Amino acid sequence: MDETLQQWFIREIVPHEPALVRLMSRLWPDRHEVADLRQEIYIRVYEAAARSRPTNPKSFLFATARHLVVDRVRRNKVVSVELKGDLEGLNLLIDEVSPEQNVGARQELRRLAGAFELLPAQCRDVMWLRKVENLSQKEVALRLGMKEKAVEKRLARGVRLLAESFYAVADGDARGTGALVRKEESGHG
Repeated sequence: MDETLQQWFIREIVPHEPALVRLMSRLWPDRHEVADLRQEIYIRVYEAAARSRPTNPKSFLFATARHLVVDRVRRNKVVSVELKGDLEGLNLLIDEVSPEQNVGARQELRRLAGAFELLPAQCRDVMWLRKVENLSQKEVALRLGMKEKAVEKRLARGVRLLAESFYAVADGDARGTGALVRKEESGHG
């Protein structure tokens, strides 16, 4: 065994055991399984650290714990009401989405797509390449034949216009995206 890995584990991970056990006791409905879950978390952390030491061991430990709970929930496909409530507090995805949530999400997506289509062309192109295709600012500038500073400005303008128009429509402002884009194009925004 790698002595330095063991020393690292004892120094960086083991001191967080009481907090880890409290978290797992809160998240997992069967308290008898908490010790086994803790051991499985320790194994995952130890094996990962053997490949590459995490830069923030405490965060890595608790992220590993949350992932283990999600894995177990998915494997069991049975979620108690208490566990589901705790998981929602951790911003973890549960495969169940209500029809209302689904409809609401689709409406928001349509509003966002509509706002995106009404952006000035250069803002729209920059936003697409930067946020959807995930190109760097430099790559966007090269592809569109503009300076990086211009990309930065159009990206900031596009984000601002999308946010303003999205929330104007959400708040029932009849002007919506069209008015905001026209305002921006006329130089008054």
